[in-house]
Amino acid sequence: MTSTRQEVRLAEVIASLALATDLATGQPLEHGLRRTLLAIWLGEEMGIDSVELSTTFYVALLGSVGCILDGAAFADYVRDEIDLRREMVMLDGSKSLQVAAFFLRKTGEGDAPFRRLRKFLTVSRQSESVCRDVALHVGGLLDLGPVVRGALGQCDEHWNGTGSGLGLKGEDIHLAARLFILCHDVEVFSRAGGVEAAMAVVKDRSGRVYDPRIAERFLAVGGALIERLQSVSAWEAVLEAEPEPVRRLSSPEFDDVARKIANFVDVRCPHTLGHSTGVAYFAEGAARALDLGDSEVMQIRQAGLLHDLGRAGVAASLWNKKGPLNDEEWGRMKRHPSLTELVLARSTSLGHLGTLAGLHHEKLDGSGYRGLTASSLPVAARILAVADTYQGKLEPRPHRAALSPEQAVGEVRQEGERGLLDPDVVDAVLSVAGHQRVAPSRALPAGLSEREAEVLRLVVRGMSNRQIADSLVLSPKTVGHHIESIYAKIGVSTRVGATLFAVQHGLAAGDYTPSSE
Repeated sequence: MTSTRQEVRLAEVIASLALATDLATGQPLEHGLRRTLLAIWLGEEMGIDSVELSTTFYVALLGSVGCILDGAAFADYVRDEIDLRREMVMLDGSKSLQVAAFFLRKTGEGDAPFRRLRKFLTVSRQSESVCRDVALHVGGLLDLGPVVRGALGQCDEHWNGTGSGLGLKGEDIHLAARLFILCHDVEVFSRAGGVEAAMAVVKDRSGRVYDPRIAERFLAVGGALIERLQSVSAWEAVLEAEPEPVRRLSSPEFDDVARKIANFVDVRCPHTLGHSTGVAYFAEGAARALDLGDSEVMQIRQAGLLHDLGRAGVAASLWNKKGPLNDEEWGRMKRHPSLTELVLARSTSLGHLGTLAGLHHEKLDGSGYRGLTASSLPVAARILAVADTYQGKLEPRPHRAALSPEQAVGEVRQEGERGLLDPDVVDAVLSVAGHQRVAPSRALPAGLSEREAEVLRLVVRGMSNRQIADSLVLSPKTVGHHIESIYAKIGVSTRVGATLFAVQHGLAAGDYTPSSE
């Protein structure tokens, strides 16, 4: 087998993830990129050294990434957590009454008054713990070093200590995080109301939310920085600002990063936990069974890992909905493949993966999400579509239980016979499915036992203690003891924290190690 070499700039991967985060937070694409440029330029104006600038670069790009998950944690309590995030950015988080009034208005919209109040009290009780767990663990999503990891956890802190994460204040908050929060708001307010609006919010929040020294410097140079922002290509400028030496990922390194990102997005919905790694597994195996070349096999595997990145742009409440979707909701759901293509399109190294990934819901007869027919679907797209279809049938959905492997095989074969899926590709995928997947053995982190790891996987799938007990043939009380032990060992207090830990350590579900060349 010939060797396949690949090098992708880490900055392109992270910048693409920042675009997906924009979708999840209801912001226009490139909000995170523009925020990063402001943070770097302002840091340069302040004379901070190259080491601090390097940390600022990664923190500014990724400082909102936890919103992909923590917003979804409250999907049962609000109508649309993406719309909620879009409105939240205008709030002054240091004014607790303003924040409480906002959530009282948004929580349980459309429900009866008593039900709304109960949801509001639940959100109020859980939000601080969720924010803390995200703060402590989101930095471990990617291997960017301990300083970046720590600073990423501080991006919801306020200068006066009223932040929603760790309760830090003043210079105990990392400089990169302090730059992040000011530049995040400046980008939002300058886009909404121009330079004057940005200046006004910095003046108002200086000494409460923002470091007064950073605010003072921004008030002196901010107009010029915002004007400069209007004259550059955000994507190109961010890549130019990447710290030296430029970090490039080999194919195995890229697979590892892509797998972590895929798992992170998949866990927005407990029904899709491990979905993308499963699709990548079946797609890669089928591509090999069809004797495709090494380069194409690699492309199919990596597109499989990233194919659902666009799900970040669809409200988690829709993925979790048990009843039928209305036309508007179905239209939003069907956009997620094109959103995957959109967030990867700017990258010269990842754009081809986005083009392929954007076809994963297409059918040969044109009945797929984007209406393409067989003549427009290369074999790689057909492989991805069958792998996605088969893997999806093995997973539970809000409206149905997971199918058995035998049932899934039967339904996929029927789709092949009806001309929806390529029959040759169906045979190739199902030949892979006939071989049992065995996860590589490895030491478990944080002193977890095998049983605790098993319970953790079910916890992050959104199962209740009773459901876990039924699944593992245990008593609910025993399950409760296991969960208490797990949370103590991994240092979390919420399901969101447990999920982040599981994703970081490859314990989420069905992980496999791709056979990178």
